[in-house]
Amino acid sequence: MPRYAILTNDLQRDLVDKNEQRKANVGLMTPAFREFLAQMREQSVTVIHLQLIYDEGDKKIELHDGRIPVLRGTPGAALLPEFVEPSDIVMEKKKDSGFFETGLHDFLQEHDIDTVIITGMQAQVCIQTTAADAHFRGYNVVVPTDGVVSTRDADRDRALEWLASYCAVVTPMADIVRRIKENERFDFTVQALP
Repeated sequence: MPRYAILTNDLQRDLVDKNEQRKANVGLMTPAFREFLAQMREQSVTVIHLQLIYDEGDKKIELHDGRIPVLRGTPGAALLPEFVEPSDIVMEKKKDSGFFETGLHDFLQEHDIDTVIITGMQAQVCIQTTAADAHFRGYNVVVPTDGVVSTRDADRDRALEWLASYCAVVTPMADIVRRIKENERFDFTVQALP
């Protein structure tokens, strides 16, 4: 049977509060997403929060209102507490992909995890890059349609379409919960590109 892990991306105060639309979209997702995480924990699915921590010396950092966001130890770098339980794993990253210069791949290998469920924000950036890097490393990838957000819905929709056409099963959170509870496999057959 597959062994799953959920990866959340960038559910941190500085990143969510960057603008009102992001804040609103995360707010809309929150009740169902919290329930999804709770149900996955009940099924013994590991939850890994990928926490973006910027390095002040990085020349390619996007400033927020003229300052560097998500610096280690600042309140803005903190994960949103409504999504975190003590049993969860927190893993720092310094770029968009959760696999770039992190211990994520080693952790997944050590725990025989072969399928990652990638959630959080932004769909067209961190979700896509993490999904592609997971795919390149041989993992099966699932992305819940209602478990990812972007500032603009058009960006989220475009990212989900790309993910489904390239490297991921894209399906609602309720379907993921049902399949895992019923031990029903996902079809990870790669579709031929037109």
